[in-house]
Amino acid sequence: MAARVLAVDDEADILQLIKIKLTRAGFEVLTARDGDEALLVAEREKPDVVLLDVMMPKRDGCSVAQELKSRLSPPPIVIMLTAKGQETDVLRGLKAGAEDYIVKPFAPRDLIARMSVALLKAGKSGVPAA
Repeated sequence: MAARVLAVDDEADILQLIKIKLTRAGFEVLTARDGDEALLVAEREKPDVVLLDVMMPKRDGCSVAQELKSRLSPPPIVIMLTAKGQETDVLRGLKAGAEDYIVKPFAPRDLIARMSVALLKAGKSGVPAA
């Protein structure tokens, strides 16, 4: 069974790119356009990995990460995928519960590799073959 990924970003073109690349790599991909929708989808679908933008309408990625970590059992792996790359931004994301922090623009193969490593470390199944 493929690992389930929830990609959350308010930019439709980025969501489309993520969905295409991750689906081709063997992941099942869900999407959400803001923090509130992300929480609803995550509670309903129980993703293995959540890719979160920091700057989103309604609720920012850091607050969504904290909610996901406290609400879901088991909590998903959270990877921040954002344009905010200052050291304080990275530290804030990690303190919110993210396992990794990737600054845009990103290489899709790098994202897939980091997700796969995080899934393996967490002992999750559904990691696509390299």
